[in-house]
Amino acid sequence: MTGPRLPLATVGAMSILDAPIARLDGAAATLGEITGGRPALVVNVASQCGLTPQYTALEGLHERFVERGFTVVGVPCNQFGGQEPGSSEEIAEFCSATYGVTFPMTEKVDVNGEGQHPVFADLTKVPDQEGEAGDVKWNFEKFLIAADGKPIARFGPAVTPDDEVLVAAVEGLLPS
Repeated sequence: MTGPRLPLATVGAMSILDAPIARLDGAAATLGEITGGRPALVVNVASQCGLTPQYTALEGLHERFVERGFTVVGVPCNQFGGQEPGSSEEIAEFCSATYGVTFPMTEKVDVNGEGQHPVFADLTKVPDQEGEAGDVKWNFEKFLIAADGKPIARFGPAVTPDDEVLVAAVEGLLPS
């Protein structure tokens, strides 16, 4: 019998960067390998959501700050209205062809519930701008993490990637 699955923050010196999470193409990786040791905005994404056009601003944010050592990481999730039903190949094709996405994407995971991925078990402890922690509420919730994996801020789905508060938080983590 196995014990309860502990969030990574509670397991010694482990960081969410140590969490295994495959790349969208299925290649084994950790979140740290995917972020490349850079500050990152981790976003649960979906291809068939009313908020899906945020991919444009996510790509813009990535392009604006990638040379300063920042990345966006898209994490597909199908837990909200079945709005990410496609295979990894279909998701990759959609993101590339429709939105020109160049930032890294992971495998599809659960962000809530019994099968919640360990990365989100830790990230959901972070309160959003209204002071609420807990389950991800919808697609395109955003979590800003420092290069060491420490969660810095959480932004709700309605906060766009080009929102001045989010951009200022990103800039605060980067060298001038």
